[in-house]
Amino acid sequence: MCVLAGVELSEADLAACCASRRWVAAVGGHRDPAALRAASRRALDELAWADIEEALAAHPRIGERAGGGGREAGWSRGEQSGMDGAAAELREALAEGNRAYEERFGHVFLIRASGRSALEMLAELRERLRNDPETERAVVRRELAEIVDLRLAKLVKESR
Repeated sequence: MCVLAGVELSEADLAACCASRRWVAAVGGHRDPAALRAASRRALDELAWADIEEALAAHPRIGERAGGGGREAGWSRGEQSGMDGAAAELREALAEGNRAYEERFGHVFLIRASGRSALEMLAELRERLRNDPETERAVVRRELAEIVDLRLAKLVKESR
């Protein structure tokens, strides 16, 4: 449980930002938005790879819209708005890239989609397919941290 600006945030509210249970436990209890975001950065840096994989499992593939009406699904659809209007060939190239990425690294391709076009995401996917596993894990951590920070900012704004 977390209280921000007098508003109680549940574990589900926090899990919409990052689905790692260890992260949720680490950031709960902060009352100040700046302290919450700082705790988030520390917690993300300290997560074991299994915890990162738990968070990744909640993210849809790039180009696949999250279903449902929950907060996380709504945020995901908004974050992937760069896919809106993408040509069929570009969507197919992303689907093929997602499959190749998952075969190579064993998890969903994660990218901060907010502010990026479908073409930019495809280019980044293709570039990251060249990474060795250790390098890619570091990139995934950075991308996850960016996504979580953006979502925390949204959560704080919504709780005011």
